[in-house]
Amino acid sequence: MKRWSGSVVVIILFSLLTLKYLIIENPLTEKSLRNILYRNSTETLKWTLQIAPNLPQNKINPSPFVVISTEQILANLTIPSNLTYVQLGLLHTWQILNPLLNFSNSLPKTIEAMQEAGFAWSILKNHIKNQNQGSLDGSGTDKKEQCPYSIREMNSSRLVFTNGNLFYLKIPCGMVLGSSLTVIGTPGGLYGSFKIELIGSSLPGEPDPPVVLHYNVRLLGDKVTEDPVIVQNTWTPTGEWGPEVRCPSIKESNSEEKVDGLEMCRDNGNRTGKGIFSEKGKNFYNITKRSLHMKMNDGERKNAFPYKQGFLTISVLRIGAEGMHMVVDGRHITSFPYRSNFEPWLIGNVRISGDIKLLSVIASGLPTTEKLGSIIDLEMLKSPQIAPHKSVDLFIGVVSTANNFKRRMAVRRTWMQYEDVRSGRVVVRFFVGLHKNGVVNEELWNEATTYGDIQILPFVDYYGLITWKTIAICIYGTDAVLASYVMKTDDDAFVRVDSILSSLKKMNITNGLLYGRINDDSGPHRDINSKWYITTEEWKEANYPPWAHGPGYVVSHDIAKIVHEQHKSGSLKMFKLEDVAMGIWVDNIKNGGVDVKYVKEDNINILGCKENYVVAHYQEPRDLHCLWEKLLETKRPLCCN
Repeated sequence: MKRWSGSVVVIILFSLLTLKYLIIENPLTEKSLRNILYRNSTETLKWTLQIAPNLPQNKINPSPFVVISTEQILANLTIPSNLTYVQLGLLHTWQILNPLLNFSNSLPKTIEAMQEAGFAWSILKNHIKNQNQGSLDGSGTDKKEQCPYSIREMNSSRLVFTNGNLFYLKIPCGMVLGSSLTVIGTPGGLYGSFKIELIGSSLPGEPDPPVVLHYNVRLLGDKVTEDPVIVQNTWTPTGEWGPEVRCPSIKESNSEEKVDGLEMCRDNGNRTGKGIFSEKGKNFYNITKRSLHMKMNDGERKNAFPYKQGFLTISVLRIGAEGMHMVVDGRHITSFPYRSNFEPWLIGNVRISGDIKLLSVIASGLPTTEKLGSIIDLEMLKSPQIAPHKSVDLFIGVVSTANNFKRRMAVRRTWMQYEDVRSGRVVVRFFVGLHKNGVVNEELWNEATTYGDIQILPFVDYYGLITWKTIAICIYGTDAVLASYVMKTDDDAFVRVDSILSSLKKMNITNGLLYGRINDDSGPHRDINSKWYITTEEWKEANYPPWAHGPGYVVSHDIAKIVHEQHKSGSLKMFKLEDVAMGIWVDNIKNGGVDVKYVKEDNINILGCKENYVVAHYQEPRDLHCLWEKLLETKRPLCCN
């Protein structure tokens, strides 16, 4: 009896440590952690069909998307005449980019992205009108409430049981890298199978929104196998279901296929300490390499599965850079790579259904904004006023998405504090598309008017449309300001502005320059499931022309100007991989007679940070702050980890 009691204590302590490590990153939420474990210890969440309009249930005969004319789309994107001078400055590239509709067959979701932006813009214009008339407080007093850091559903008395076994958790401002969803519950019922789905946002008049992730646990198997299996997929009203990813897999797969460095299906996720597939604990089998047809009795297979009927389970889904990762009871189980047009920042709801008794559902690490009243360095963070068409040494365009509030604030507090930026010698602007979520757009607009460093673009953000942002950067750098050089970077990159300026001055190349981490030996990905999949219609050649990796590259003014002019004339070739697209444009410019110089910079780090970096990519806000502090303290480009 004492031995059994001791085991229970150990399990409870392990669960507490797991929760603390996996869920709570904010020290202010430790008190809420205790509430999860004690307040709900005897009562499970009941299913509820909360108000969640336009969410797909039976994916048969989806409602058709309302088709409108090009003229109507452009009409919906018109800029109202009553905007202030400052507000018009936030939309400098907006009308210039409207001819993008001419390229509707060149990039994925062109028409949809602009049509969705039209709906979103009409809603945002009402917010702007009310704000300008003084009926709204633009000071950001309630911003935390609009975009909270975390959302918890732990009190079953607040939920209403209905006849549709569905539980919804609204995600008000999408998810970003580092966000997580924690589901604590016990699989039960007759089948013990359940689904966790991340549902995209939708606008009025749209068909059912997409399913960004369909995570389906089938404890009794399905038509393919009688063994327990996890099936992951995506769904869109126009494309139906994508190719499903099964764990364990039923076919041979590439052992090197990983997502954020993690295997797509791990072999160590069971409760017994063995692999998901092991025979009497003696032999380990990597399920990404081996077929499932192994000599193992049914009991051994089912006991090895990470979920089991009647056993409390803590499942944590984390948003990564390349995909989404599920951790069950502290062990990584599956990783699902992002698919084109299924971005995490568009997530609007979590839907859980099936045979599972829920204790808690928690979304944490969500994008949130800072209350302006609590920002003591506000004036220092505002962009210096720049006269129209001012000549500057360098213009830096930073690609960002609407709900990446924290990243932009981190950039403002770190490398945008270089004296060259504060003095106006270097100008920095964020380039951001609209969001399908009205709350996010309101927060974005308030942020843009506060800091004056954001260019809002006339389309809803999708990964395949980043090329448009590159065009917008070239437009701004040769029209709004007259920059000798134009640089493109990302909001998760640390840019050593002093080093970039020094290198440009030393090389003294004023025309025909492409400077960056040049790749001159690469070709298109032909794997249909790849995020970078390219069809032969998009690019038929086996290799690309030389191109510079997207986290940081620089072109001279003449290159950016030609890109701007070719866009205006409609002769610019569209390609969905923006950094490769710039390489293609530069190659065409070269073939047109311009003497192009490719200058390689190996200290532009595209996969993290290395000492003596010029650009360090994949840096979270805390990393940006750390790099900046090290620069200030040591005057040397040292990494933080």
